[in-house]
Amino acid sequence: MEKITSSSENMKKRKFTEGQDRPELQKAIEEIVDSGFLGVQLRVHDEKGEWVGSAGVSRLGEATKPPTNGHFRIGSNTKTFTATVVLQLVAEGRIGLDDSVVDYLPEFGLDRRITVRMLLQHTSGVFNFTGEYYEDGTVVPGITWQGQEWVENRFKTYRPEELVRLALSRPLRFDPGTDWSYSNTNYVLARLLIEKVTGCSLAEEMQRLILGPLGLLGTVVPDTQPEIPEPHAHAYYRYEDAGEQKTVDITSQNPSWISTGGDMISTTQDLHTFISALMGGKLLPAPLLAEMCKPYPKIGYGLGVFVQDVGPNGECTIITHNGGISGYAALMYSTPDGSKTLTASINYVDDVAMSLAVAFQKALQRLVNEVFGGGHAESADAADLASNQD
Repeated sequence: MEKITSSSENMKKRKFTEGQDRPELQKAIEEIVDSGFLGVQLRVHDEKGEWVGSAGVSRLGEATKPPTNGHFRIGSNTKTFTATVVLQLVAEGRIGLDDSVVDYLPEFGLDRRITVRMLLQHTSGVFNFTGEYYEDGTVVPGITWQGQEWVENRFKTYRPEELVRLALSRPLRFDPGTDWSYSNTNYVLARLLIEKVTGCSLAEEMQRLILGPLGLLGTVVPDTQPEIPEPHAHAYYRYEDAGEQKTVDITSQNPSWISTGGDMISTTQDLHTFISALMGGKLLPAPLLAEMCKPYPKIGYGLGVFVQDVGPNGECTIITHNGGISGYAALMYSTPDGSKTLTASINYVDDVAMSLAVAFQKALQRLVNEVFGGGHAESADAADLASNQD
């Protein structure tokens, strides 16, 4: 692994490149706002240097733009952080990647065929506690995570064990290791695995292994904490109550309902520092980084990251994980060597109809095209906002 340089040191090195005129990037984020979103903050690091900008508004009814390095909920980007901690513990010899999870967490009675690798790659077959959507159109609900009922109970505390036991009360979706299906339960189990092996909270291990070494002062593992540090843009939820449309500020909520499926808070600067360091070999030994970026053939998902080929002829490979959670979307893209990154946050008015899902996918394609050289960025993680489960 390479020497870790703190984000403050990196900022000093880059300060002379900030604020470069990149009208195509500013236009791209303004078009996202025009398509129905409230605000966007974008950070790009490439061969032209660093560009940071924002568009739209930070909150409804006001004209102030989103802060260019504001805090936001990162949704399923949490999975990349969590997978990295698991792999760091593998590097320390404390976890075996192909060990049976039941040997570490016997209290849940997991199928012995489920390995640590399967949790990180979503090949365990374990039911998704936020609900399952089957190819024939069948929907099997899990916990309540949308609508008026969720809004009114958004400060409720769930414990990770509770979420896991709910999921394990349902049958496996498929035999472990035989297929792929995105399940937030896998990453709540990964959290419990980390805590069992280390005897420390996930937040403590995240601080020891990632946040501290990289100087990620804007990144938070909130557990049940409802507030987002200032500065931040606001997120909203719209629902119908007795025939009347209501819009509620849901910036403050207890994220324990999603747990390690998508509860973390960060900034575009910290996400850049993290994904650049990870892909640059500063957090994992080369063999484990290679395992992380080895995609499952069906979907192109490695261990906590999507691996995509973009461009007209698939000439550019990118490593990514995006997230959507209750009025926030988070974008995180990098080249495999960490030299070029795109990190962003979008704040918006969410609703049960997920009416901005198509606009979100178009926004992803436009931004990836601008930064990484063209082509369609069609990916399963683009559905994070559409499903809004993480």
